[in-house]
Amino acid sequence: MLAAALIALGVLLIPASPAFAHAALIGSTPAPGSVIGSSPSEIVVTFSEGITAVAGRVQVLDPDGKRISGTPTVSGATLRIPVRRAAQPLGTYLVSYRVISADSHPVGGAITFSVGAPSAEPPKAGEAGIHRSVTLATPVTRFLGYAGLTLTAGPALFLALLWPRRRSRVAATRTAYAGLGLVAVATLASLWVQAPASSGAALWDVSGTELGQVLTSSYGIILSCRLILLGVVGVLLRPVLRGTAPRWRGLAAVAVALGTLVTWPLTGHAAASPLSAAIVAADVVHMAAMAVWLGGLLTLTVFLLRRTHPRVLGVLLPVWSRWAALAVVWLVAGGIVQAVVQVGTIRALWETDYGRLLIAKVVILAATLAAAWYARRLVNRRQVPAAGAGPLRRAVGIEVAATVVILGLSAVLVQVNPGRSASVDQGAVREQGVSQTLTCPLYTLQFNIFPAQLGDNNTIHAFVYTPAGAPLPADEWTVTSQLLGKNLEPVTEPLLPLNPRHHAAGAITFPYPGDYEIKFTVRIGELNQATVKTTVSVPAGSPSR
Repeated sequence: MLAAALIALGVLLIPASPAFAHAALIGSTPAPGSVIGSSPSEIVVTFSEGITAVAGRVQVLDPDGKRISGTPTVSGATLRIPVRRAAQPLGTYLVSYRVISADSHPVGGAITFSVGAPSAEPPKAGEAGIHRSVTLATPVTRFLGYAGLTLTAGPALFLALLWPRRRSRVAATRTAYAGLGLVAVATLASLWVQAPASSGAALWDVSGTELGQVLTSSYGIILSCRLILLGVVGVLLRPVLRGTAPRWRGLAAVAVALGTLVTWPLTGHAAASPLSAAIVAADVVHMAAMAVWLGGLLTLTVFLLRRTHPRVLGVLLPVWSRWAALAVVWLVAGGIVQAVVQVGTIRALWETDYGRLLIAKVVILAATLAAAWYARRLVNRRQVPAAGAGPLRRAVGIEVAATVVILGLSAVLVQVNPGRSASVDQGAVREQGVSQTLTCPLYTLQFNIFPAQLGDNNTIHAFVYTPAGAPLPADEWTVTSQLLGKNLEPVTEPLLPLNPRHHAAGAITFPYPGDYEIKFTVRIGELNQATVKTTVSVPAGSPSR
């Protein structure tokens, strides 16, 4: 525990680089929800971290719903989309994107902007989320990978260093190889799942092209390296599991196994974390300690506690107890390092899903360590050869059951945005502004208020048409705003005609949060005048100045 505290203190003292999470939209040109005067030739979207565009899933639709985008390019965290001029350029444009963030998680979304005037019916964005089947399959593949590691590490450790001479090695050897096979299956499943996760399709809706794109991505290359390393580990383990391997072969197997473990953090949160090298190392230590501890417990429970002579257990268990204690120390140390960086702030522990899951994991781990302490006390008191074998088996069984639950929580935790991402998500750009269409017998009015926030920096663009949709000349425009539920007088401001036919602009102030009644009064000619109204909600927040 002292080592864990020192490592965590060292991490806190290292100057931190900017904290990133799943890629979040932090800006675009044109700005989301904005109204501009002419159609752009290029759209630039900026994210909070480096991204990779998913082929065929980045597009721009014009006001008629037609695709006008060319091939997007990516430079770090910047996505550039060339666009051609629309046949009918006035109206609302939709920018739909799906990208892979630096931590391998797919991110999708859409933004809109308008040229000249908002459309009465803007183009619709397709489904940007991840299909439920993929959401369920992803933690399952992670859990199977973790389970395979434990099934390999525990039997291999005992067979190499601590196996009783008179006990058969066959079942434990088969378990170790089954664990390697399970890791390989989970890796192949992860490659498959990444394809529909990237495209947003269902788990079973995968094309050869999509699989090819995954295999040639950094994610696919890392997982392909994992499969190769698993094969090398399998070859090196044969004499190790028989207990006849020279020392160098065992060390080589350990080195290759650690290299295999590195592929997990390189495809997760650690790859996009601040202090990424330290977090990757901490993650490897955490996973290795988990595999040794849980794998050893499983080996004891399934193969050794029931049929091994008490005097043999009296020699074997104290050695394992020391190994387990060391594994727990490094397990906690690696976990503390990751938690300090990934949670970010104390408040994130209870304010984010990541923090709450982490608390649940820590609570279950504490209960597991209590069972482990009881088992260690039995071993140290030499009670195993006699009546202590039954209580020891029960204590170890509790440890195994609890750690399986911890593995499940870990499999879910790696898919949840880290707590440190709270500030990134809060700073992410979201579609702002209000666009509506109001009608009366005299005219149809479309308007946009941007960004519709507290303060006096809110601009209005308004457009008036005949009821049939033709541009309509207007002679005078005014806008009136009044905060509902307060004893405040309405404020009327003129709108400046930018185009004598149908376009006017101005500014509006929202001094307090709440619901405002907005009235537009438009005079057509000398005698025709009408007022239309609506309600706009202004949230509490920083004034827009």
